Amino acid sequence: MRSLTQWCLIGVFNLTWLAGGVEVIPIHHGSLILKWQEKVVYIDPWSRGDYTGQPPADLILITDIHGDHMDPEQVSRIRKDETIIVAPAAVQKSVPEAIALSNGETIRPLGIQVEGVAMYNLKRGPEAGKLYHTRGRGNGYILTFGKERVYVSGDTECIPEMKALKDIDLAFVCMNLPYTMTPEEAAECVNSFRPKAVYPYHHRGSDVNVFERMVTAEDVEVRILDWY
Repeated sequence: MRSLTQWCLIGVFNLTWLAGGVEVIPIHHGSLILKWQEKVVYIDPWSRGDYTGQPPADLILITDIHGDHMDPEQVSRIRKDETIIVAPAAVQKSVPEAIALSNGETIRPLGIQVEGVAMYNLKRGPEAGKLYHTRGRGNGYILTFGKERVYVSGDTECIPEMKALKDIDLAFVCMNLPYTMTPEEAAECVNSFRPKAVYPYHHRGSDVNVFERMVTAEDVEVRILDWY
């Protein structure tokens, strides 16, 4: 494993990382912006994040119905008339202008291939017999920017579908209890699908240094950004 925990500070308030032509801007918790060839992609825009100085979205991806992922008011603030919104069908009920995408389906808005992938809990839930995230309700996403494949996990545990991912260049992998998984479980999945680089995100209350130590697969680079 290679680790890069410190990078150059660009600007005063934003930490911005460049990777393979895709510019990565962490916003807050599970919210981020990806920029590529003058296209601006917002993922799970949430009003608790600071979007000062950011351009309006060309494409918005929403992963799930929970408030830290689906925030219709923030969506309305960062969109423009021609903005394309993609979300699972459960989100479409609250964001009716969204294009519904299911796990396993693929669309290609603005020259960016967007694939919905599974995200769900295996065992964790609010009470016995219930799960925080049920299979098929939400989407993780694989975005293809030219030749660059970027995976955004959404809220999930270390599920078989994540372990089976192939040819991922950049991955954003969640970890927080009780809703998703531990840093150790997240590292287990990363060691299985071996992205070229991985960003721990959506990790409030988790020790990302444990995740960093546990990612032992050869040539996987852990990149720790400031999400909070």
